[in-house]
Amino acid sequence: MLTKVRQGSHLETIKEVLVEEANAILNFQNEMDSDIDRTVDLILSCKGRVIVTGVGKSGIIGRKIVATFASTGTPSFFLHPAEGLHGDLGMVTSTDIVLALSNSGESEEVLNIIPSLKRIGAKIIAFVGNRHSTLANKSDETLCIGKVKEACPLGLAPTTSTTLTLAVGDAIAVALLKARNFLPENFAVFHPGGSLGKKLLLSVRDIIEDVKKNPVSSKDSKVKDVIFKMTESGLGATSIVDNNGEIIGILTDGDIRRALTKGIDLFNNSIESFYNSNPTTINGNMLAAEALKIMEDKKINVLPVVNENNQPIAMIHLHDLTKLGL
Repeated sequence: MLTKVRQGSHLETIKEVLVEEANAILNFQNEMDSDIDRTVDLILSCKGRVIVTGVGKSGIIGRKIVATFASTGTPSFFLHPAEGLHGDLGMVTSTDIVLALSNSGESEEVLNIIPSLKRIGAKIIAFVGNRHSTLANKSDETLCIGKVKEACPLGLAPTTSTTLTLAVGDAIAVALLKARNFLPENFAVFHPGGSLGKKLLLSVRDIIEDVKKNPVSSKDSKVKDVIFKMTESGLGATSIVDNNGEIIGILTDGDIRRALTKGIDLFNNSIESFYNSNPTTINGNMLAAEALKIMEDKKINVLPVVNENNQPIAMIHLHDLTKLGL
């Protein structure tokens, strides 16, 4: 029967748990041995997939490790040991590696699939807290996090041990990523949806096909004509081109306002002495995320897009990028 719930501040308890779990990670960092190197090398040499298995909290952590592996270049999936006993072991091949999670190393469900895994010929890595456990003894390689004090005051709920297992799983995934020279463009292939995919895959050319704005003015244009052009485009800027259509500058509404504050009579003069003759331009093949970074670094709102002949083919606005979730 539950006792009466105590009200009040819980900050101290939360701090204690965070410190306990953080210390476990830091302590393991100092106690690691060659086990982890052998584990990474074994996975790197794997011709098949990394199959992660475990039950209970270990199974939940295993699913997260699978997700991280799969998205960073290590083909991986999760196998529930109970389902494995009823047919799912058919998904395992002799070229695969099975990463078996069990803090005690005595999880019956995991141990029950070991004979079949051995017969299939898959390599087994035990990810345990007890190096002398049954699972460790029956595996080809052992990755041991050792005995850790659970943050649960009862010492029963897996807390510190699961946090440490997850952190080590992340560390192995990153080590594999680096060893494979896994690049952002590789990552993008596995994350084509959402803002992440847009950041990594969307090009400037993809954007200008939707925007379809390209305000262009001759260097001999009158200011009033340019203002109409800028207003028509809604971008507050226009590319300035020479007689060959090549970009030689950009004029923005900010340039015009600054000239007006100096008392210059703009409306009966050409724009030649007012535009920026050193414009920042981009090409259509550039990633949209790169274009956004240029705008943020240079604190500008518009960018002319030029072709291989340095002729403006479009102009994009900061809002064109931000509205895409970049």
